[in-house]
Amino acid sequence: MSTREDVTEDRFLGGRIVLRQSAKGYRAGIDAVLLAAGLDVRPGGHGVELGCGPGAALLCAALLQPDLYLTGVEADPQAAALARQNVVANGLEPRVGIVEADAFDWRPDAPVDAVFFNPPFFDDPRTLRAPAEAKRAAWLTAHALADWIGAGARMLKRGGSLTLVHRADRLGESLSGCAAAKLGSISVLPVQPRADRPAKRILVRAVRDGRAPLRLLPALVLHDEGPGQYAPFAEAVLRGEARLALTA
Repeated sequence: MSTREDVTEDRFLGGRIVLRQSAKGYRAGIDAVLLAAGLDVRPGGHGVELGCGPGAALLCAALLQPDLYLTGVEADPQAAALARQNVVANGLEPRVGIVEADAFDWRPDAPVDAVFFNPPFFDDPRTLRAPAEAKRAAWLTAHALADWIGAGARMLKRGGSLTLVHRADRLGESLSGCAAAKLGSISVLPVQPRADRPAKRILVRAVRDGRAPLRLLPALVLHDEGPGQYAPFAEAVLRGEARLALTA
């Protein structure tokens, strides 16, 4: 059970989402909002987030798409408990559910419209940079990125979409993982800290049995020339006032 001392209460989407999360473990931030902003599911559709943690991306997606039903899958008991609390705190329990399970063992009752995730950034302990033991589970995975993509793809109905956010240097693995899982119609959105800097993140969207050619989209630039200031469009996305168009 979490105590007040080891949990903080943070706000997302301009304060409209309240999130209780671990003070010492992995902490959700911009990546979760970008992932939610890039999700596009038909009205009344069902989306699943694998490894949802305390629910940042899941809850943001629910707010951005009020006609969407969502399931968050999380193996860590403490994170799953926080996610359930956050669903209730934000009044989203009619549309959002949390399942405490390993994402590689769990299956939905029926194929879903969308799967999305922000997987651990490292699958080799020699490259792990997380200084705190509490962050290791969120930073380091025993599964390759292709395994995450394959697990998500198996949950999709035909024409369903898979969306992920990851490090830009994992683009090659993201694309090969999508190909192995028979996902096509791939869109890639680079995310740059500034216009003159290389991308640090990528958003990748792919479709089960999709046949359209790969699309490399214009980059999302987070900061303009001012010190510490978000660029206007990035600010609008982070406040929940704009979405990221990953579809054609």
